[in-house]
Amino acid sequence: MDDTPEIHKAHDSTEDNLDRVVSLLRKHHLVANLVHKQDMPRHDLVEGLVHKQHLAELHALLDDMHPADVARVLEALPRDDRLLVWDLVRVEHDGEILLEVSDAVRESLIKSMDSDELLAAAETLDTDEIADLAPDLPQDVIQELLESLDAQKRARLQSALSYPEDSVGALMDYDMVTIRADVTLEVALRYLRRLKELPDHTDKLFVVDRDGAVRGVMPLQRLLLQDPDANVADVMAEEVVTFRPEDEATDAAQAFERYDLVSAPVIDARNRLVGRLTVDAVVDYIRQESDSEMLSIAGLREEEDIFSSVWKSVQNRWAWLAINLVTAFIASRVIGLFDSTIEKLVALAALMPIIAGIGGNSGNQTITMIVRALALGQIHPDSARKLFTKEIGVAALNGLIWGSVVGLFAYMLYGKPALGLVMMGAMTLNLLLAAVMGVAIPVLMHKFGRDPAVGSSVLITAVTDSGGFFIFLGLATLFMAYLK
Repeated sequence: MDDTPEIHKAHDSTEDNLDRVVSLLRKHHLVANLVHKQDMPRHDLVEGLVHKQHLAELHALLDDMHPADVARVLEALPRDDRLLVWDLVRVEHDGEILLEVSDAVRESLIKSMDSDELLAAAETLDTDEIADLAPDLPQDVIQELLESLDAQKRARLQSALSYPEDSVGALMDYDMVTIRADVTLEVALRYLRRLKELPDHTDKLFVVDRDGAVRGVMPLQRLLLQDPDANVADVMAEEVVTFRPEDEATDAAQAFERYDLVSAPVIDARNRLVGRLTVDAVVDYIRQESDSEMLSIAGLREEEDIFSSVWKSVQNRWAWLAINLVTAFIASRVIGLFDSTIEKLVALAALMPIIAGIGGNSGNQTITMIVRALALGQIHPDSARKLFTKEIGVAALNGLIWGSVVGLFAYMLYGKPALGLVMMGAMTLNLLLAAVMGVAIPVLMHKFGRDPAVGSSVLITAVTDSGGFFIFLGLATLFMAYLK
């Protein structure tokens, strides 16, 4: 059965809840302002009663919402309203909500909480979830949290915190079910019944030996459908997709997509089971990386809250704007080199933004494809030359086609055939430049260990603007005798 209607219904419910929260906040602020302006006996008492009365409905609404939906509501609210709503959330949901919100919003919420509140929120989470939250918590809270955990959880938390943020070890959890290979399926089923509840996203059990080494996996489907008297060793799947804690999370995400995995064991160098990786953690990682990449392409940092202060937003954006300003000055100086040419034919000033604009758009298309290919591991040194040749071919063909179009357009406007030919030549050459730089910028950044998405859009625009102006005005200067 297609579950698309249920997905749309859930989405609509979240939007409806946001509308209701905003409506209740608006009503609360309106009434609170009216009462505040009134001159009446026992004013403070009346104001306090009105405050509680109008927030009670909002409190009840938040109690009925899923923590993920509350997180989305908090992200969509200005800072003052966000903190007001945050104070109304049930304490036992604080930890889950902090995990769901964006990094920037989490930072603002954590700043509003004292150490006891943060400790209480963290204690409701599993070890792997605490590890996700730990980088944003104050050091004293982390220390208190470690002291409050039992020895096993403390060791697991310290292990999780030791791995880089973009590794499998940082994403894995420790809540898993293991069985031995020398027992029957009936024994395994009785063991599961005693557990009463399986960890989330359990599609298979991990088969281990006495030393904890992984020997295979037992899919739940086989466990339920095979003969109960059969041994686990005879039914289990011995070919297992496994990961190491130090593996790249991006590689693991690609493996989950490639093999349609729901869960997979994480093993150490001696093949011993140390944890598991689940599809929900992988999906969260993919979403986070996607959001980060979209911001990076524009030269923005992930940490900016859309409702943050003006000063913080300025700090987040100034660096690449400064670079853009420098490149704009360079482009203006390129134009300045051809002042005499533009004075002889003013039409050039009207036409040259077309060359630069199309070049920038084409370069951004190339960069988007290359950055995506690098992220997916699709570019191998042996295939890089073929990719480069292919992009050159695409640029040349596009240049000839669209150069002919704009050349004809220029001829119809100004009645100069030579101007149309200059437009076609400049368009083709600038698209070729955009293709070369669109491949070179991300590949070189990747080669030198830099994120190829960060600011690449700004760089390619700078190159195609300055290059486009130089090519177009340079050709116009060379053929000025035919343009008059």
